[in-house]
Amino acid sequence: MTTVDEAQKTVTASGLFAFRDALQGELIQPGDDQYEEARRMYNAMIDRRPALIARCESVDDVVAALEFARANGLDVAIRGGGHNGAGLGTVDNGLVVDLAPMKEISVDPEARTARVEAGCTWADVDGATHAFGLATPSGIISTTGVGGLTLGGGHGYLTRAYGLTIDNLLEAEVVLADGRLVKASDEENADLFWALRGGGGNFGVVTAFTFRLHPVHTVVGGPTLWPLEQAKEVMQWYRGFIKEAPETIYGWLGFHTIPPVELFPEELHMQKMCFAVWCYTGPQEEAEAALRPVRDTVPPALFGVQPMPYPALQQAFDWVYPRGLQWYWKADFVRQLPDEAIERHLQFARRLPTLHSTMHLYPINGAVHRVDRRDTAFSYRDVTWSQVIVGVDPDPANVDRAKSWAVDYWEALHPFSAGGGYVNFMMEEGQERVQATYRDNYERLSRVKAHYDPENFFHVNQNIRPAA
Repeated sequence: MTTVDEAQKTVTASGLFAFRDALQGELIQPGDDQYEEARRMYNAMIDRRPALIARCESVDDVVAALEFARANGLDVAIRGGGHNGAGLGTVDNGLVVDLAPMKEISVDPEARTARVEAGCTWADVDGATHAFGLATPSGIISTTGVGGLTLGGGHGYLTRAYGLTIDNLLEAEVVLADGRLVKASDEENADLFWALRGGGGNFGVVTAFTFRLHPVHTVVGGPTLWPLEQAKEVMQWYRGFIKEAPETIYGWLGFHTIPPVELFPEELHMQKMCFAVWCYTGPQEEAEAALRPVRDTVPPALFGVQPMPYPALQQAFDWVYPRGLQWYWKADFVRQLPDEAIERHLQFARRLPTLHSTMHLYPINGAVHRVDRRDTAFSYRDVTWSQVIVGVDPDPANVDRAKSWAVDYWEALHPFSAGGGYVNFMMEEGQERVQATYRDNYERLSRVKAHYDPENFFHVNQNIRPAA
């Protein structure tokens, strides 16, 4: 295996100084003051040492970085927000193309569209669109990068009403492996556009996205908490409610240990509880009636649902999961939640191993189901939830315990799953798992890959191999 030192010798001999001079942005390498900070990922479990980090400020920088990597035989990782659980935004001994400086956003309020450069986070997007009373579906943590979330599919508080993030993607600007800049949309490079909507970073470097926006300003949202003793009853109610609820109601459900902060009553601190977070996007005057089942069916210990600006809900839990925690992720798509699955969930909820470890069920029904599973690369259009199980803690000493809990939990619930999992919630789990996630869309993805990246230049990802 090539070491960083060996890689440095290779690239120095091949024109490192010329590359540095060609970049508008910054080129960082081991030994530079910024290197340790620049190589850090959101998931502190990932500890990789790239040979070079190119902080790109323009499309020309991206093109130059890819050309340099090809010329010097370097593996390339593409980094947007850096949230990827498996750490696929970095690579040992290779080149990281860091898009973080590319943060331009242009909003057209009349057309209800936004062009967003790939270095933006969803906090950046929400800040720009909220001024016009508009938003597009994204996730539930605002520090997440736009690029990674979008290319994997993208689901969050607006999904039942307006679909996945990719269902609202109108156009992408992409630098291909050969250095060409192309546009992908329903009208141009339609096969590439199909593949980008769920196929991850396999096909090129997306430098800008154009999204459809929707009228969203003030929502009624926030958490509800129940003691674990009520969790079975809550889950039995929730499994039916979220399938039949109006699409203006979104609520994800999970288990958490309640942190000892003023946001929560002191008597709930450090209790393991069943937890749901709601987002209602319908008329404000109808919110109370629409959400009455949430308050009354199984009365919660805390009902924190209230009117708030949409970006406030998006940012509400950023503080719970800052950059620098140790993460281990496991994911599945889920159609049904039978009583036996609920019992297994509760077994592991009682054993939450650390303050930050959790399980979430994110609903991906409603508007998501109105798109055929063959219309985009995202295949699981026929399920109810995207499930994620994460063992998380700030202390590396607790990693093994948290990881074992997550793996055991996933193995106990996987028999109740639809088979594949959301690529944005997966670790590096191999080709079989990737193929299970795309099902019969994988073959078409492989053909598109062969057309746009026949040499698999972009392989530091949940890899789709080019067709022979």
